[in-house]
Amino acid sequence: MRPLSKNFQSSFRSSFEKRFEVLIWRFRLVSILPVLMSLLGSVGCFILGTAEELKAFSGMLKSLDHSSSTKLIGTMIGGIDYYVIGIALLIFGYGIYELVVSDIDPRDESIPERRRNLLNITSLESLKQKLSNVIVVALIVSAFKAMISFKISSMLELLQFCGGVTLLAVSAWLIGRSHSD
Repeated sequence: MRPLSKNFQSSFRSSFEKRFEVLIWRFRLVSILPVLMSLLGSVGCFILGTAEELKAFSGMLKSLDHSSSTKLIGTMIGGIDYYVIGIALLIFGYGIYELVVSDIDPRDESIPERRRNLLNITSLESLKQKLSNVIVVALIVSAFKAMISFKISSMLELLQFCGGVTLLAVSAWLIGRSHSD
């Protein structure tokens, strides 16, 4: 039996390698599933947020006294919280699509130059930065919702409340500072 020529072996190897690399490249399309799920989750959060806002608005119209105002404000803030989580899911889906699948071409065609970089995600680091900022905002909103109904009955509780407000202010300041760097 005669050994295969080096040219044939090289040709076979490069053909196999090329096919394998094409398969690997196409496998990135699996990431479309989390993109779709996060976009659907985003829509769901927007719907839930809108339902919360409508519930709060309806409650305001039904009782114009101030007895339930704290609860209504808490409901409104809960709606905002859903919106912020929806935005986080939107950024995640958009970012994964841009990083792994393809650039989003309509963005370049229909949006003015000054807004094209609004969700421009060029690296995993920029995606993490944008998501962490939105998550911190969601935590601030949730903490604010909890603080509205916080009953202060002692000096220690007042001190804890003030410490919480200070931490929220510092985190908001740090987020703003990260954008200016």
